[in-house]
Amino acid sequence: MKTIAKVFSMSSLSAKDFPPNFLWGAATSAYQIEGAAALDGRGPSIWDTFSHTPGKTFEGHTGDVACNHYNLWADDLKLMQSLGLNAYRFSISWSRVQPEGRGAWNAKGLDFYDRLVDGLLERGMEPHVTLYHWDLPQALQPAGGWQNRDTTAYFADYAAVVAKMLGNRVKSIATHNEPWCTAFLGHGNGYFAPGIADPKANVQVAHHLLLSHGLALQAMRATGTKVPLGIVLNQSSVTAATDSPADLAKAEHEYNSFVRWYMDPIFKKRYPKVEGMDPTPYIQAGDFDTISEPLDFLGVNYYNRIWASAAKPPVPAPKLLGVTDMDWEIYPQGLEELLTGIHAEYKLPPVFITENGMANKDKLEGGEVEDHERISYMQSHIAAIGAAIKRGVDVRGFFYWSLMDNFEWACGYDKRFGIVHVDYATQKRTLKRSAHWYRNFIGSQKTA
Repeated sequence: MKTIAKVFSMSSLSAKDFPPNFLWGAATSAYQIEGAAALDGRGPSIWDTFSHTPGKTFEGHTGDVACNHYNLWADDLKLMQSLGLNAYRFSISWSRVQPEGRGAWNAKGLDFYDRLVDGLLERGMEPHVTLYHWDLPQALQPAGGWQNRDTTAYFADYAAVVAKMLGNRVKSIATHNEPWCTAFLGHGNGYFAPGIADPKANVQVAHHLLLSHGLALQAMRATGTKVPLGIVLNQSSVTAATDSPADLAKAEHEYNSFVRWYMDPIFKKRYPKVEGMDPTPYIQAGDFDTISEPLDFLGVNYYNRIWASAAKPPVPAPKLLGVTDMDWEIYPQGLEELLTGIHAEYKLPPVFITENGMANKDKLEGGEVEDHERISYMQSHIAAIGAAIKRGVDVRGFFYWSLMDNFEWACGYDKRFGIVHVDYATQKRTLKRSAHWYRNFIGSQKTA
């Protein structure tokens, strides 16, 4: 069996191998870490409702407390600073700053993010903001939520206010994180909030998310902000199990529905042809002009490849490097394949790897977490980014997912992605071995 070391030569892997201004950061999202679900005027989101619905999350876990970051943010920033991070990606809870998703704004919620941004800058870290990481204000859901076209306008209004408040200090603003998850997992199979299982809703929501993205870019630019604006898409390379026509067709279908479905409207003003995903009833004149509003950057989230087999049962992927605790194949080559593939197919702006990481069965023993599997994972994927850069892809930064263990959506607190261990009972943070490795790796960028 091949080892990661045999796939990538990493003995001399150093941050010095990357461009001098390359960003090394970590990422989180609001509902997964903030807690304080009913504090200081925050309104409920669809994830509050979903997680409090019996049977929707692992053992009924919710984000009510999570990592209590809302109260411990200053300590968390000190922790990030100790790791040498030069960038931090976080999301804003829409319902914390605008509880109803429209109308009145919550000053205390806005103040929280104002303090967070200032705190990051004071500690020498770049703030990178995501406006939407799946937590729609619950007040908008009874009227259809993202199935309702009106929500796209509400989102643009929200984006403009954030841009006015933070646009002179943050280093980037992304509209959406992984719209595929909101559309398909939230509305196609119901695995995520709001828990709707309807293929037609999936398509409608996907279109409305992209439309809201374009409207938000226009609204933010109308405020006069000069901060780089973009979107974050989860993407995967696709491998056909064999060279058979059936497997090749399956691979093309998977790539069209997962990658091109979101890239084509942004860069080519069209949707690809995908059986079972006809968007025609949901498109109005001018929509593609709005969706294709130019990007200043593209965020790419990569975790694993898609293995395409048309056989019944499917031919299993080789999984030579094993799987993560999410049972996702570890396939770092796929990140290079993905980046070079989209670079060849689209005229890309600068790219950031906005998420990449692994869930691991971490154990805190003797005050330490020896997560050497995660270190290997990080090394191999960072090496894949370096290989893509050498092949001409303009990648500007890497944000590990996640800074700390947190509420992992439907998996609750059962899965740990962080480089920082969180004891949820005491809220004690402990640097894992991977955090120490990452700190040393980032530090190598500054050494002669």
